[in-house]
Amino acid sequence: MFMENIDYKYAKDSDDYLEPDIIICCDRNKIRGNSYYGTPKFVAETLSPSTAKRDRGVKKDIYEASGVEEYGIVSPMERAVEIYYLKYGRYEIEESYILDDDETSEHYNLKQEITLWAFPVTMTLEDIFVF
Repeated sequence: MFMENIDYKYAKDSDDYLEPDIIICCDRNKIRGNSYYGTPKFVAETLSPSTAKRDRGVKKDIYEASGVEEYGIVSPMERAVEIYYLKYGRYEIEESYILDDDETSEHYNLKQEITLWAFPVTMTLEDIFVF
């Protein structure tokens, strides 16, 4: 199922919510209107100069405390991807890539595959950064 602009209601006893750029949630019964009341499997945020501090700080902390298994940060300006995995209640960065699309470079990685752990999705850096 695909929805646009879905709110993640992370606080059980309040109306607090976040609106992730990408959210993978598997329990349809926890979707009410445009809000998800469960714990997503994966959330990703796309950094911009105005959101980078919040995405790397407050939002990351909320997703971690809420039990979101994987958190991705995509930086279009740096052409970078970071994937954090929840281990023992804390996020640990497991994957970090900076796109090098120069075919003559020894670090060329346009076709580098990234596979999510919590949900079977595989994508390449090319899928993420080349439009």
